[in-house]
Amino acid sequence: MQLKLDGLDAHLKQAKAKGLAPLYVVHGDEHLLVLEAVDRLRATAREAGFSEREVLAAERGFHWGQLVEAQQSMSLFGDRKIVELRIPSGKPGKDGGEALRAVAAQPSPDVVLIVTLPRLDFATSKSAWFQALEGAGVSIKVDTVDRTRLPAWVGERLALQQQRVEGGEPGRRALQFIADKVEGNLLAAHQEIQKLGLLYPPGELSYDQVHDAVLNVARYDVFKLSEAMLSGDVPRLVRMLEGLRGEGEATVLVLWALTEEIRVLSKVRQGLAAGKPAGVLMRELRVWGPRERLVPQAAQRLSQPRLEAALAMAARLDRQVKGLSDLPPPGSAALPAEPWDGLQQLALMIAR
Repeated sequence: MQLKLDGLDAHLKQAKAKGLAPLYVVHGDEHLLVLEAVDRLRATAREAGFSEREVLAAERGFHWGQLVEAQQSMSLFGDRKIVELRIPSGKPGKDGGEALRAVAAQPSPDVVLIVTLPRLDFATSKSAWFQALEGAGVSIKVDTVDRTRLPAWVGERLALQQQRVEGGEPGRRALQFIADKVEGNLLAAHQEIQKLGLLYPPGELSYDQVHDAVLNVARYDVFKLSEAMLSGDVPRLVRMLEGLRGEGEATVLVLWALTEEIRVLSKVRQGLAAGKPAGVLMRELRVWGPRERLVPQAAQRLSQPRLEAALAMAARLDRQVKGLSDLPPPGSAALPAEPWDGLQQLALMIAR
């Protein structure tokens, strides 16, 4: 059974009357939301009498027989228990796959098994072991909070602690300010929201109160840089580049991330021109998540000559960051002396 995260509360309410499933799989890259989902599952299981808890981490050296033993063995006091299995890599391997299929085939009425995984790629989601888990219990997919929805998400979290921003433009600015400051870090966003709850009483928060309280806890991710570039969000793109530069990120890694995205855009542009459906192209090029929506939109607004010019500039930047001399083609301007300025020019060629 597949379940979206926003349907978990309704499922747990029903489970209090009819009983929990014997197995739950929670998968996604938003660690805060995964932790909260597991907390809610654990609390409901405890209310149902599953008082013991055993935690297993499938890391290097893990013996998969421990999982089978944990499911089959009873507590010394005969209590029902929760077994939490964490698979950080998302790849259990051959032995792990067989063990997971075995426990899925023989669930125990005295055990609730909760398996946590990172975001799954297409091949893993279709693997025999994952299909067995999903068929035996409930699979909960935890999607990433889209950047455009982050201010609204912050507002919803404030409402849970009986706080809200002021109405109108100042309130929108306050929510956007928090979203900008916690770029790519939901755990930090959660902590900042909790801090607002400690600093100020329930009720309305002014922009100045939010501004004074919230720290800059952004965690800039080179792999999220492409989202800002694809969406054409120039202020966010420039802010992320400056953040990555300030954090000492390697220019060669940033250039690689931008260049790979431009290559994908070029292939999509060619495929669309040839009449291929966007959905088919996304599967062929293994484009998932938010990029699945952003890549076709960007490819349609960009011409093939512009993409080719961007790839040519990327090749010149590659020489520059490796310490080689730049050889500009006839009629082309020289690259900026500072590679980070060149990276910004390259990204803006696509964003604008």
